Amino acid sequence: MKRCFIVGLVWFAVLQVLAAKPNVIFILADDLGYGDLSCYGQTKFETPNIDALAKRGMRFTNHYSGSTVCAPSRCSLLTGYHMGHAAVRGNAELVPEGQQPMPADTYTVAHHFKKAGYKTGVFGKWGLGMAGSTSDPKSMGFDRFYGYNCQRMAHCYYPAWLWSDNEREFLWGNVGSFSKDYAPDLIHDEALKFMRAHKDEPFFMYYAAVQPHADMIAPEEYMEKHRGKYLPELNYEEDYYRGQPEGHAAFAAMVNVLDDYVGDVMAELKKLGLADNTLVIFTSDNGAHEEGGADPEYFDSNGIFKGFKRDLYEGGIHVPFIAAWPGRIQEGVVNDHLSTFWDFLPTVADLTGVPLDEKVDGQSYLPTLLGKPGQQEHDWLYWEFTMKGGRKAIRKGKWKGVIYDINKHSDAALELYDLEKDPGETRNLAKEYPEVVDELNMLIQKSRKPSHLDKWNFN
Repeated sequence: MKRCFIVGLVWFAVLQVLAAKPNVIFILADDLGYGDLSCYGQTKFETPNIDALAKRGMRFTNHYSGSTVCAPSRCSLLTGYHMGHAAVRGNAELVPEGQQPMPADTYTVAHHFKKAGYKTGVFGKWGLGMAGSTSDPKSMGFDRFYGYNCQRMAHCYYPAWLWSDNEREFLWGNVGSFSKDYAPDLIHDEALKFMRAHKDEPFFMYYAAVQPHADMIAPEEYMEKHRGKYLPELNYEEDYYRGQPEGHAAFAAMVNVLDDYVGDVMAELKKLGLADNTLVIFTSDNGAHEEGGADPEYFDSNGIFKGFKRDLYEGGIHVPFIAAWPGRIQEGVVNDHLSTFWDFLPTVADLTGVPLDEKVDGQSYLPTLLGKPGQQEHDWLYWEFTMKGGRKAIRKGKWKGVIYDINKHSDAALELYDLEKDPGETRNLAKEYPEVVDELNMLIQKSRKPSHLDKWNFN
């Protein structure tokens, strides 16, 4: 009884602190691997601004993305559901522009912030429903949107247009040349404008950056900083993506641009007097990619992990995650709490004090961020990916189960790994622990419901 009373007093004090309605900025990199930041082990180049963010707060070592590719991972982040329940479970391209929308009644993080009295904005890549659909950003709780509606269009860094809310904004400097108006810079400027416009009221900014996704393109001033430093260079010949004779320099330059953007956001918060009342989160939507001249083997982009984007091994879904909030999150902490994208919505519910009526798959990690008691732990985590032959993965404690080629073989077997002893997933222990295999297979069956789209169901 005494312990419950003390815990109650602690959380009463926490709620008093949160009554000020902290701003929240969620920065999402695109295809950035676990090992692509110097604070996570990158040695060929540095990311000083992101490293400084980690020093100001908490760096997670056990965080997972919602999926192994763009759209479903973002759906999981915004809605609180894992891939067995999410409305979007894969990249589904539509013509002429956009991706498969979410249902009109989808409840998002932005809706919840609106309910708590926040202004909301998304800047960068959307990929969850074309303009005018049931789930364009304006329909999903965001007051302001500027960037790429279509993730396929975001492969081009000098596009003919961007979207300002639901209107096309043509970039006439790129018509014909595709080389004048660097779209990420325009998006970045709009994000900073949003911060200034709402400095006197609580805001949520979802900054969905496009670096370092292919095309492998960076402005010349950044290329000059990195050219010739990562030899032998990778000369990528054009196929789907634009050719890049200096793939290594381009990749490092793109991460450099992203790191500078993070530095600008933090400097703007300080300038506006908002630094102490803003929670800033940085992560990536999935593991490192191999397209367009990217060379994750050269940069050791997946660190100690196996696999890349589109894999359900650790390299495809184990991502960097940093959270900083001066005076609230202890500085310089490294934390191994098991967390994931679908935890963000319940965390926001805790943060704002507005109850979450939706029954989602996530659990709030606010107690971990604030160093308070009461942190719940996941019983297990689940992912699926119907492309590439069909893949499923599950993690329960130290155990990781992975099944590949489900659509090709009716008897596809679960591989079993002990992540505590073998984080690189090098030794399949399925034959040694059949009882664990049986348990994980049972949990996989329990974790999914059929999708409303056949393309996201298994054969």
